[in-house]
Parts: sequence; C-alpha cells; structure tokens
Amino acid sequence: MNHASILLVDDEQALLELLQTVLRKEGYMNIDTVQSGEEAIEACEAKKYDLIVLDVMLPGRSGIEICPFIRQTTNAPILFLTARTSDFDKLTGFAIGGDDYITKPFNPLEVVARIRAQLRRYFSSSTETDALKNTSEDSHNRKSNVFDYGRFKLDETAGELFIEGQAVSCPALVFQLLLFLCKNPNRIFSKSELYEKVWGEEAFSDDNTVMVHIHRIRERIEADPSNPKFIVNVRGMGYKLVKADQQELTMP
Repeated sequence: MNHASILLVDDEQALLELLQTVLRKEGYMNIDTVQSGEEAIEACEAKKYDLIVLDVMLPGRSGIEICPFIRQTTNAPILFLTARTSDFDKLTGFAIGGDDYITKPFNPLEVVARIRAQLRRYFSSSTETDALKNTSEDSHNRKSNVFDYGRFKLDETAGELFIEGQAVSCPALVFQLLLFLCKNPNRIFSKSELYEKVWGEEAFSDDNTVMVHIHRIRERIEADPSNPKFIVNVRGMGYKLVKADQQELTMP
C-alpha cells in the first residue's frame, strides 16, 4: 500500500507539511498537496488518486461543496478534516461521498492509522472486484450466480449490479455489502456485525461506514431511497434485506 497515491487538500501549509512528514515516515512517498477546492478538482481530473484527505473549511468552495465533483472522477476513499464536530456536519460529509471524518485538533498518528485502514479496504475491495470480473471472463460459459429481487439483480460472478435491466456503477465495497445481504435475506445484522462480516475487521466505536454504504446501496436499488422497501432498518437492532414477497409485512 505504500505505493498509494495520496492527495492532501488543506489551506494550512503547516498542516500539509506535518501530514506529509508523518506519511513519508510511514513509507508513503507519492503525495500531492493543494490548498483550495478548485485546485483539488483540477488535481483529481488530471491524476488518479488512491485516497484524498479533504479539509471542509477551504477558501472559496468548501470541501463539502467540491466532494460531489471529486466523486464524479473517482471512487477512492475521501477522509474529511474539519474543526466542526456536530453530528449533522458528519452525516452531511458521509451522505455526499465521504468515507471517514477526523476533527481538528487531531493526533497525526491517528490520521495515518485511518488512512492506512481506508487504503487497506480500498485495495482489498478493488482486488476482490477484479477477481470477480476475471472469473466471469474465464468462465463465461458457466451460469452466473444471480440474485434476482425484481427491481434489481446482482450478478456475483460478473461483479455487476442491474437496476430494471440496466447496468449501474457500483463501488467495490458497496457491491460486497449488498452481496452479503443478498446471500442472507430477511436476517437482521447490526452495523458492527455487517462491518466485521464485509470489511473483515473490528468496527470503530463511532464508525458510520456501514450507514454510509447502506445509503449508497439505497440510492441505487430503491425507487424511493427515503422510503426503502428492500433494505430496511429494524429499530434498535440493525438492517436487513427484505425479499419482495415479505415487503408488505415489513415496516420501513
């Protein structure tokens, strides 16, 4: 993972230099830095990054404002840095495509640890998705393992998601989470259980990664993501994927 390409976006030069120093001590040498939202968008259009550290409070357009533009060019993890601490700010960052959230002031070693964790997930999920696609190409004469839920179909062998017959883009970890739920319909899983099953490691106590990925799944498979019919939240217990013949019996 030390070959990873990282973009740091912050208007504080001293902070950029601090993060660069700490990351380089950990072996990450392919690091670019910019100090505005406009520069960040241009950098992401010109180069493929494996992870982006994005400050929320930038001159001109904020990190929250530019995140959707960056998401148009990459599925790489985005880690927000900000002095804001409210749950609303955090949920806003997650909803528009952020993958993690660190509040200032912070311990630089904590940032490095979170960067390392995000890169591990990113490279692992990318490898798994490539393996699925390669398996599909090598065994195209074999029947695909397709989970058909009416409105959407998930082809495990091909690594593809279809909504009403049309293939749609699906980041690797979003695909893996949906695949796990498709293989375990009508079973309730807590956020920590889903994290441990899909990401393969113990969840952070304040980790909202699963919630974010559930939101991204709903954006793809639900006709009305605000009123989900497939992936429902069982209050106080967790999430489950409901089969069509059970939806009328399940409260959203």
